[in-house]
Amino acid sequence: MSKSNGTATTQGALPHVEEDGRIVFPPQVEDVALKGAWDPQDILARLQGKSAATIDLGALKSVDGATLALLLHIENSLLSRQISVHRENIPDGLAPILAQFPPGRYREEDAEDAHPVSILEQLGRATSGMLTDLKDQVAFIGELTWYLVAAMKNPRKLRWRDALRTAETAGVDALPIVVLIGFLIGLIMAFQAAIPMRQFGTEIFVANLVALSMLRELGPLMTAIVLAGRSGSAFAAELGTMKVNEEIAALNTMGLEPVRFLVVPRVIAAVFMVPFLTVFAMLAGLLGGLVVFLSMGLPTVVYINQVTDQIVLMDPVGGLIKAMVFGLLVAGVGCLRGLQTRTGASAVGESTTRSVVSAIVLIAVTDGIFAVLFYCLGI
Repeated sequence: MSKSNGTATTQGALPHVEEDGRIVFPPQVEDVALKGAWDPQDILARLQGKSAATIDLGALKSVDGATLALLLHIENSLLSRQISVHRENIPDGLAPILAQFPPGRYREEDAEDAHPVSILEQLGRATSGMLTDLKDQVAFIGELTWYLVAAMKNPRKLRWRDALRTAETAGVDALPIVVLIGFLIGLIMAFQAAIPMRQFGTEIFVANLVALSMLRELGPLMTAIVLAGRSGSAFAAELGTMKVNEEIAALNTMGLEPVRFLVVPRVIAAVFMVPFLTVFAMLAGLLGGLVVFLSMGLPTVVYINQVTDQIVLMDPVGGLIKAMVFGLLVAGVGCLRGLQTRTGASAVGESTTRSVVSAIVLIAVTDGIFAVLFYCLGI
């Protein structure tokens, strides 16, 4: 070791291989400028053809994170090449620390070394994952219900500023796309219905078909699906990013419940905004049907009379009830998937995808339940 400009320089401060094959970790020296590059491949090349390697840790005075990471990396590299690893001369003071990190404990197996997964094991993993997810959903529903009831009892505790901002982004900003899709759905449905009805001279009933379909079924359904892909995914991405950045953990540390603080304003905003969007989707669908009706040479007054004669109060009311339930599902699922986000580069994307898929499936299932319920009630 030489001294130059007040800074010690050493070439032996990095692990090196002795002639007998031992890998020696040198002692840490403060204020040392390391020269030259070190590559684990150098050690592997020196040990090529050997079946065992010994790592001498006798010179270590302390173990920091970098030294420990380097040690584990060397050991994993050797083990991946079928070279057994043995540690020797471990200082007594470092033995308890190093005992927590035995060789090979954190080894990542190569894809070819991983054992094949049987069908039964795959089925078991899928079943376990479904049961775990169901448990999380039940717990989330209970917690969300508790805080929603608390918010209704004491509205002053609700973060209205966040709710209004969410209502603007999830509701007002979504109005153009909802109106466009509603108009196109009504237009397409009227065109498709006009072809067979014209064969029987019943083009006038196109208005009845469009009105019933948009008010009872397609209006709330298409609005919910659009919001699942637009707002539900945004909720999952926002909360997922906060989870990855450990902002959710920070809220828990400060004693703030994430569900009350982040989820409740989003759910309330979605529940109140989806019915309004559904009304615009219904009106846009009726307008699309009117365009087709006029293209067939029929007057507007006939279209209006057919719609008003066919529709009863329960038709739009039932559609709005569906819309509120769909809004609750979309917001709740999006927030749940966001809170379930794991760590990793693709975690937020996976949560966003899961939120959209889960929301659409739940919307379809719930819509089927409503259909059976309305049929049994004669609505």
